[in-house]
Amino acid sequence: MKQEMITVKTPEGLVLKVPAHVVATTFVAAALAHIGVVHTLPALAVAEPVASEQAIPALGEYWTGQGGHNGGFVPARDGVPAHYLIFAAQDVGDRAWGRRGEESGATSKVDGHANTQALLTEGNHPAATACAEFQADGHSDFYLPAAAELYQGWLNTPELFAKDCYYWSSTQRSAYGAVGLFFNDGAQDYGVKTTELRVRPVRRVFI
Repeated sequence: MKQEMITVKTPEGLVLKVPAHVVATTFVAAALAHIGVVHTLPALAVAEPVASEQAIPALGEYWTGQGGHNGGFVPARDGVPAHYLIFAAQDVGDRAWGRRGEESGATSKVDGHANTQALLTEGNHPAATACAEFQADGHSDFYLPAAAELYQGWLNTPELFAKDCYYWSSTQRSAYGAVGLFFNDGAQDYGVKTTELRVRPVRRVFI
């Protein structure tokens, strides 16, 4: 896949071409600020992205070395940089969400990692704990997906999931329930926290 470049032309006629994935507002501002003093920019030490565009497998395919299957691209949002979701190759059984009758800080609809960290801090959340303890291909940063992340799994890779049961997300609905998803038809519903639903770990590959 051809790498996307961004071209910036200054008032003095200097043309800058930079890979799109490394362009940041601070970099552009700094580069333009220096052009008035020197007409050549110093060499940039750009860190290589974790995910190479040439190495990205098709949706649903196993991503060698990344612990699971490519669940699709997620743009930067809510302070989380752009990344790909990696769904573990297998479920980790049926688990309760935990702590019925208590409010949880795991309320994000899109950030399952933040939700899972909140659940682990609170303790006694079996589904989140099972995901956090899961390891594959040397990676131990798996978590219980948020409602939107789980729904992305149904949109992009439904063949990876069982169709006869609900899967827990890490998104709380109330003190008594949390969001679950039925992979047969993509229906989202609210399950009682003591109910044991299927659990699938997920992690991120940043780009």
